[in-house]
Amino acid sequence: MGIVTVVDHPLVQHKLTLMRRTETSTASFRALLTEISMLLAYEATRDMKLREQAIETPLVPMTGHLLDGKKVVLIAILRAGLGILDGMLQLMPSARVGHIGMYRDPKTLQPVEYFFKVPSDLEDRSVLVCDPMLATGNSAVAAIDRIKKNKPASVKFVCLVACPEGVKTFHAAHPDVPVFTAAMDERLNDHGYIVPGLGDAGDRLYGTR
Repeated sequence: MGIVTVVDHPLVQHKLTLMRRTETSTASFRALLTEISMLLAYEATRDMKLREQAIETPLVPMTGHLLDGKKVVLIAILRAGLGILDGMLQLMPSARVGHIGMYRDPKTLQPVEYFFKVPSDLEDRSVLVCDPMLATGNSAVAAIDRIKKNKPASVKFVCLVACPEGVKTFHAAHPDVPVFTAAMDERLNDHGYIVPGLGDAGDRLYGTR
């Protein structure tokens, strides 16, 4: 099994509980997802490399620190991954952005790709893949399969809620890719939804439920 980091910060857990509630409005759900995504990004980028930089403050010269190397690439799995992407872009507005369109076949629960557009030069770049739910794990595995063909320097997967079945499937295929999540829920149900979960993240994000 690979590494799973559950971000148990009180603010993350508070906001996630609000998102889980049935009565939470679309507008509130959207705002909360953006806020949680920013907090998840703090953890997922904790090991980013820095370089020293001589600067002048209004008072004295000093040596500060700036991010070293090429910029981060954020890749959202459509459509619900856009909610996490929006929050992360507020912290990293210069990050490059990619999109992978997938839907889950309701009978087989297997991913079907319908769109793939990512920056062409992923080499030497750190990639964060965003999708709110790590449920069956099949879509995440398929997305990482495609991304790795572009030989990124590193890949991390960031989600709002995961479950043991999804993590097992994901790390069976990609044990080298760490997962950052706000919660590890109990299980999947017969329809491939996380329990207790929060329902269909895309429908709740865009008001299509």
